[in-house]
Amino acid sequence: MTTLASRPFLIGVAGGSSSGKTTVAERLAQLAGAEHLALIKLDSYYVEFHDLPIEERRAFNYDHPDAFDWPLLNDHLAALVAGAPIPVPVYDYVDFNRTGDVRVVRPAQIVVVEGILVLWEPTLRERFDLKVFLDTDADLRFIRRLQRDVADRGRSADSVIAQYLDTVRPAHEQFIEPSKRYADVIIPNGGLNRPALDVLLARVRELAV
Repeated sequence: MTTLASRPFLIGVAGGSSSGKTTVAERLAQLAGAEHLALIKLDSYYVEFHDLPIEERRAFNYDHPDAFDWPLLNDHLAALVAGAPIPVPVYDYVDFNRTGDVRVVRPAQIVVVEGILVLWEPTLRERFDLKVFLDTDADLRFIRRLQRDVADRGRSADSVIAQYLDTVRPAHEQFIEPSKRYADVIIPNGGLNRPALDVLLARVRELAV
């Protein structure tokens, strides 16, 4: 078991779908280095659906809080804080399910958790030392999501549009947008806001020394 000299600094990075969360989180990880920063993505903690046919898995609302295994994520964060490595599930966006493989994440001075609802779930939210929300315009988020899902996840444009109207936009308005009030830092224009990103990077640089 790896032990840390002090409790790690936990950062939550939230925002709507395709708001730039992954860009910001991975930039922080790149700056700090794997030995200093552990990155966890909320998407890894989608609930398992091995007992459901693909049609039902495809129709599920993946932007609703019920789509995530909160107890497992909270247990994993507690283990990281205690100095233990964790087996993070690997998720397959094409199959809409966990693959059965895991990615071992080891303890670090900084732990970043990014995902649409990381500021929504109370137990998770209370763990963070810094809570960040990326506030990106809806039209830009939709365009990014459409491009990503068609290019990277084998989706048709019609299916992406239908999902956005049926579940993504309503869930954003009901759950994600209201969670912005819990943020310590709100970054307009998401990952495109270079001055705000530089401030966040500077903070991480201080912690990684």
